[in-house]
Amino acid sequence: AMDAVRGMYANDAAPTEVLPLYGRLSAAEQHRVFEPSTRAGVRRRVILATNVAETSLTVPGIRYVIDTGTARISRYSARSKIQRLPIEAISQASAQQRSGRAGRTAPGIAIRLYAEEDFAGRPEFTEPEVLRTNLAAVLLQMMALGMGDVAAFPFLTPPDSRGVKAAMDLLVELRAVSGGRLTKVGRELARLPIDPRLARMLVEARERDVLPSVLAIVAGLSIQDVRERPEEQREQADRLHARFTDPTSDFLSLLGLWNYLQEMQVELGSSAFRRMCRAEFLNYVRVREWVDVHRQLADLMGARRAKTRVDADPDAVHRAILSGLLSQIGIRDDRTTTSAAKGAASGKPRRPTAEYRGARGARFAIFPGSGLRKKSPDAVMAAELVETSRLFARTVAAVDPAWAEELAGELAHRQLGEPHWSRSAGAASAYEKVTLFGVEIIPKRRVQLARFDRPLARELFIRHALVQGEWDAANLDKRLTAFDRRNADMRRRLEKLEERERRRDILAGDEAVFAFYDARIPREVFDVRSFESWWRETSNRTPRLLDMGESDLAERAAAARSDEYPSRWTQGDQVLSLSYRFEPGAPDDGVNAVVPVALLAGLRDTGFDWQVPGLRDELIAALIRALPKTIRRHVVPAADWAARFSADLAGEGPEDHGGLPPTTLRAALAARIQRVAHQPVTADDFDLERVPAHLGISFRVVDHRGRTLGSGRDLTRLQQELAGAARGAVASSLSAPKRPPAPAQRAPRPSGAKPDADRAQFTEVSGLTDWTISELPSVVDTRVAGGVVRGYPALVDEGESVALRIDATPEAAARATHAGLRRLLLLAVPSPAAYVLDHLTAAEKLALAASPYSSARSLVEDCRVAVADAVLARFPDPIRTRAQFEAARDAFSADVTDALFSAVSLTARILTAARDVERGLRNLNAMTLLAALTDVRGQLSGLVYPGFVSAVGLERL
Repeated sequence: AMDAVRGMYANDAAPTEVLPLYGRLSAAEQHRVFEPSTRAGVRRRVILATNVAETSLTVPGIRYVIDTGTARISRYSARSKIQRLPIEAISQASAQQRSGRAGRTAPGIAIRLYAEEDFAGRPEFTEPEVLRTNLAAVLLQMMALGMGDVAAFPFLTPPDSRGVKAAMDLLVELRAVSGGRLTKVGRELARLPIDPRLARMLVEARERDVLPSVLAIVAGLSIQDVRERPEEQREQADRLHARFTDPTSDFLSLLGLWNYLQEMQVELGSSAFRRMCRAEFLNYVRVREWVDVHRQLADLMGARRAKTRVDADPDAVHRAILSGLLSQIGIRDDRTTTSAAKGAASGKPRRPTAEYRGARGARFAIFPGSGLRKKSPDAVMAAELVETSRLFARTVAAVDPAWAEELAGELAHRQLGEPHWSRSAGAASAYEKVTLFGVEIIPKRRVQLARFDRPLARELFIRHALVQGEWDAANLDKRLTAFDRRNADMRRRLEKLEERERRRDILAGDEAVFAFYDARIPREVFDVRSFESWWRETSNRTPRLLDMGESDLAERAAAARSDEYPSRWTQGDQVLSLSYRFEPGAPDDGVNAVVPVALLAGLRDTGFDWQVPGLRDELIAALIRALPKTIRRHVVPAADWAARFSADLAGEGPEDHGGLPPTTLRAALAARIQRVAHQPVTADDFDLERVPAHLGISFRVVDHRGRTLGSGRDLTRLQQELAGAARGAVASSLSAPKRPPAPAQRAPRPSGAKPDADRAQFTEVSGLTDWTISELPSVVDTRVAGGVVRGYPALVDEGESVALRIDATPEAAARATHAGLRRLLLLAVPSPAAYVLDHLTAAEKLALAASPYSSARSLVEDCRVAVADAVLARFPDPIRTRAQFEAARDAFSADVTDALFSAVSLTARILTAARDVERGLRNLNAMTLLAALTDVRGQLSGLVYPGFVSAVGLERL
């Protein structure tokens, strides 16, 4: 408004002076309206005034009064508990007062900017302040004086009942009234001639031993702000006042200013102190008023007046202040902020303003003049909430809203939610939300559920700790939890039975287990600690009270026999563990055989197709359904015929033949179906793709630590894929020293094994160039993982030497040993290759030079290998003793030169013939013979190639 009016007179020839007049102006600026203008040539003075100029104020020289007909009237809202400053139409009396400002010292004119009808329709007088203010202080004094019921008091203008209720609510909030009667705190508040909120702060400050600090703050809040901001020196004033700003609290800023003034008052004289206040834009009169109010309050509180600065714990100070501002807490709402669009419309971007959720659904923002405006803390308390253009919080501080819980007492509303079991605490917990006048002062806090709902806490304890096992039983006395282990064993046994029988109606549900414990555990047991105390005493009298029997856990009697669903599978001297899983669609659904990798190579894919006896009827029925319809129609219904065939096949399964039945299940079943159908039926007629996967045994190969190396239902494929791992496991098992098993545990010894094979230690050796071992055993074995690990020693050719190794199968050992013996012969007898090459004919040398070998020497060495193979063929295969090897070596040494000449001569003739064939093929170029010529060349390359002499052998060369 000032800028607009000044702009109107900016172009006038004679300057016009425009002055403001309102209550918050400094005294010097207010006095300017009474003094002559200091500007030269001023022709007119315009004063823009609030309703402060309506009464008791005469401004000289006023000729014209322009009345807008409105004023900002202070009103207390009993509904929202907020002090509002709305702009309202003034009364007729106020309008007359404004008109009276003109013509006080000379004739004047009043101009009303509203219609006469509007004026006539306005109330005659302004509404009394008793109807517009908070009545808490009045009500407190009336109760302290024993003036009886406020509603019956003969007021000249009785206050609204809503205002009385709002005042009473505030006194209850301040703990001044309880049950309609004044409390001890209320009597303390009535002694203090200040606002009840401020008085409550002083009483709480005395309890928390921070009275000196809060006295200074309360005295400052009870008077008009001593800091001044002159219109033309605002920036300078703000800069000087910023020295006292605390970024977390306007209250501490006020305390900092108080401490500064106290120190300056001690250091400076009266006149110097007054000049200092003026220079730093501090109203000296209000400063004196602040000191006087502080002194009076200190006397009333019996506090010693400090001459120096006062300091205290900021949290304690804020807790004391919070006691009077419980309904003026706000929590920042990050979901909503004042948009910067308003500023963008004017070209000046504005920082988004944080909005706070306050009591009773109020929403407010921090007043722009606060030191916390830019910080926007998570939670604040405000000395006052005033509604102008919007609801603003003035004089605020960042606080922990949880502090309000202790101060609010029964006013705080507690809501319990999310009851749950806490394994770590060994008790049922819940989350508590604490609200105060609708503000979440504690949004989520874990509490013990038993404090609020013991029956529910007991139910959660039984369901989670005892039924589901969610408790740290390892931390308890093992004697007290023995019942739990026994019950768990019983439950596991029934679960395994369900897996074996492939059904889910044996084991009782959790409700049955809960009912069992609920009937036996008393009502005062609701967590692990109380259970431990009760059970420690009760278990001495009835130690089996909490033991569950099969009838408690099983909905129906278990009928499966262990021989129908065995836990082990025996094949010869190998014993495999069986497990059962009932989960259709899973890769391991059905029966699972756990195969130690060391036993993998020794297993035969025989007998497993018969399944365990308990599933054999179902398997036979599935096989019948997998037959072609022309055969299947003779054996329907399948289930009945399956039972009949199963009984007929008794005695032929793997359980009756050491795991190695004489025939397959499909072959045995086909023979019986053929007799019924009177037509040929073979094992290949069964379509295995139509047989459910769970009716085939699954194999899981594990290492010595139980880790899975491979799994599937095809044993042969697993043996091929894990051949290397199986060989290494066999060698490792046989190389490690073994403790001899008890006689009863020894498996039957296979034919050919040494008498002490199961307790021998076998050591693999590398780098052999001669026969240095006493004997090469055909087989060695030891007992590992419930079965017999059998290995087959072999001599392995390593090029420059021979190694003694263990193979997992006799076939692999025989192949490796033949090559190893040949290498030992070649290493034991010097090579005559050089001698032979020197004594060849020219034609033979020419033929060897054109061979596919890399050199003539490599061809001769290949012929020597063939000679060694021919010598070994005359001896037992394989050679196992030193004497046998020495005999073979001597024979090879005696024959090698002559046999090598013969082999090289024959090879030269073969190479010459091959060269003639190639020459002839090159001379034939007819396109009609292209296919035939290509075929001949392919056959020739398949006959003569590097290494063909030793590959074919001398007998077939």
